[in-house]
Order: sequence, then C-alpha cells, then structure tokens
Amino acid sequence: MLSGAIRRNNEDVKIYTRTGDDGDTGLFDGTRVSKDHPRVAAYGDVDELNAWLGFVRAAIDNDQGMVEMLDRIQRDLFGLGARLADPARKIAERVSKAAVTPHDIGRLEQWIDLLESELPPLRRFILAGGSPAGAARHVARTV
Repeated sequence: MLSGAIRRNNEDVKIYTRTGDDGDTGLFDGTRVSKDHPRVAAYGDVDELNAWLGFVRAAIDNDQGMVEMLDRIQRDLFGLGARLADPARKIAERVSKAAVTPHDIGRLEQWIDLLESELPPLRRFILAGGSPAGAARHVARTV
C-alpha cells in the first residue's frame, strides 16, 4: 500500500505540503516565491539531473567505480539544491553537507579527465542510445 509519508530518522516526512497550489512554493527560510522564480527553476533542474543520474545508476550493473562516482555526484547535487532553496542561508551554516566546495568541483573535473582519457578521440557527434545506461547518460548530460 502506498503512503503519503516516508520514514527518516524515525519520524514521518510528508512528500506533500498541504499548502495548495496557488503557483508559489516555500523556500527553506519560509518565504514564498513564484514557481517560475529562477531559483526554483534552478533547483528543479538540479533535482531532474539527480533523478536521471539515479536512473543511470540503476541501469549499470558491474561498474562499481562508476556507481561510487554517481553516488558522490548525487550527494553533491542534493547539497547544491539545498543551497538554492536556502536564500537566507538558514541551513547552510549548520549543515556542512549542503556545501559544494572547490574540492568537490576539482574531484569532478578529475573524474571527467579520467573517463575522457579512456575514450577514443571524438571525431563526430554521437547519437544517443546503444544501451539503457548509455541513453540515460545522454539524457543526464543534456539536463
């Protein structure tokens, strides 16, 4: 049976807010902004990318190194989304995992360089597809 709540730290967390849909949404600091506000659009894009990377993780079977990379990237994206939803920095100072640091960016760049070094030189555009994981990677890349 489906439930309207999930469990986290032994307490129910609702997946809906019961605030209705008047075209606005709440940020972490309690302010209400339009759902077409650039900040909301940005964290929506980050959330969409995170979901696609989860799809990629589910589609790859035997590449533990890639799974670990994607897991770390998804965690960084949660931190980035939290920062975008926190204009008054209410959580930023007390939740260090909501920070994406220059170290995190450097790590991502190293992974890109490593993965790119394993590929032949790109001589033409690549059509999306080939495998479910490959197609999901292309969608994630475009997001």
